[in-house]
Amino acid sequence: MTTMTEEQTYQISPIVTESVVHNTKTLSNLQSITASLFGVTAGILGLESTPGFLFYLLFSAITILLFHAFRVAPESRAAGLGFFDTSSYFRGAFSFWGSGFTAGLPGFVLTWTLFYNLVRP
Repeated sequence: MTTMTEEQTYQISPIVTESVVHNTKTLSNLQSITASLFGVTAGILGLESTPGFLFYLLFSAITILLFHAFRVAPESRAAGLGFFDTSSYFRGAFSFWGSGFTAGLPGFVLTWTLFYNLVRP
């Protein structure tokens, strides 16, 4: 039984680790920035408790969908992959679809409480 060389592996599955790490870092930066902006907005609007968290979940989901529609889906279609297939660009489906909710939450809460207290003393 022969083992595949690294070159054969890249020919079969041309996923470059550095590119996946770069894509993940880019998505994480986008989600952190937008989570802070959502926190500012929720604080200025005076949202409290459940409405504030629902605001965050809704707009985070919209951000991920827009990122997918404008950045990932065109590349997937060009590569002949399915519309929701992110495996060539990210570590897995959860890495793309789910990580944004947890990664941006601390920044959202901090800016939300800051601006809520600034606007409503």
